[in-house]
Amino acid sequence: MKKTPLLNSDISRIVSDMGHTDMLTVGDCGLPVKDFVEKIDLSVRRGLPAFLDVLDTVLTELCVERIILAEEIRTASPEMEKQILSRFPGLPVDYIPHEDFKKKTEESRAVIRTGECTPYTNVILVSGVSF
Repeated sequence: MKKTPLLNSDISRIVSDMGHTDMLTVGDCGLPVKDFVEKIDLSVRRGLPAFLDVLDTVLTELCVERIILAEEIRTASPEMEKQILSRFPGLPVDYIPHEDFKKKTEESRAVIRTGECTPYTNVILVSGVSF
């Protein structure tokens, strides 16, 4: 049995296979996912599971060196932006227009879709190294 809180085998597989600068996206329930990108759909209903709960659990296993957010989160969901940023003190943050963000997710190893309904609650995690 695993020793970390992350129990989802698909997420654990993706995280364990990630290399330096690979990307993993954690998104809300409305984030589109192209057919050629692996989608791990955890959404059950509005708000379940919550984005921050999923993000926090992924972070128990993934070393992150940089994050990417949509610019629009700053005005549409500033409290959520604050919550996301609090998990990455001192790390670089790139803000890009939401349309560019959606295109950038196509480079992700996978997109984890949550039940979150807060606008622009999506983050691309850029994998770092732990040494």
